[in-house]
Amino acid sequence: MAKLYFRYGAMNCGKTTALMQVAYNYEERDQKVLVIKSAVDIKGDKNLVSRLGIERKVDVLLALDEKLEDYKINYSEISCILVDEAQFLTPIQITELWVISKLYDVPVISYGLRTDFQTNSFPGSKRLMELADEMEELVTICRCGKSAKFNGRKVNDEFVSEGDQVAIDETDNVTYESLCGKCYLDKVLVLEK
Repeated sequence: MAKLYFRYGAMNCGKTTALMQVAYNYEERDQKVLVIKSAVDIKGDKNLVSRLGIERKVDVLLALDEKLEDYKINYSEISCILVDEAQFLTPIQITELWVISKLYDVPVISYGLRTDFQTNSFPGSKRLMELADEMEELVTICRCGKSAKFNGRKVNDEFVSEGDQVAIDETDNVTYESLCGKCYLDKVLVLEK
């Protein structure tokens, strides 16, 4: 029976690049993949965009009020479903992906953030943590050289600790930096010592 996978990590750990590599590997073997991205992620419009400069068109740009069943997909023709920015999917959409993996025996590999810039779970990520058959953390490095697990949000190049949960990278002067726990405390929360 196929599995639902959740591969998560801090910003800039290579999630989108890894997804595109998996898609390439399947397609190199003449196997069909279905690439899904949440419509919440407006970066790249209908494309996945990697920091390495590579892009790929998505097959389904899934809006918050949509279900995959709305697309009338023939799952018997698909070898793997790949999901980018899975944290932005709704819990119902994540549940639907889990059901698809079991009913149609199609592996679903989802990539996303575990937590936001305030260390809170995204609803989609929380549901993935509850349902995923396998989880894997993708690692990146903090400015200090340690493993980065947290997402620091910058507005106009200054770290912020308040704001809406979702603010897309490189829009409205918003950028993100991956940080270790200590640097997150020092740079974002700025705790008194």
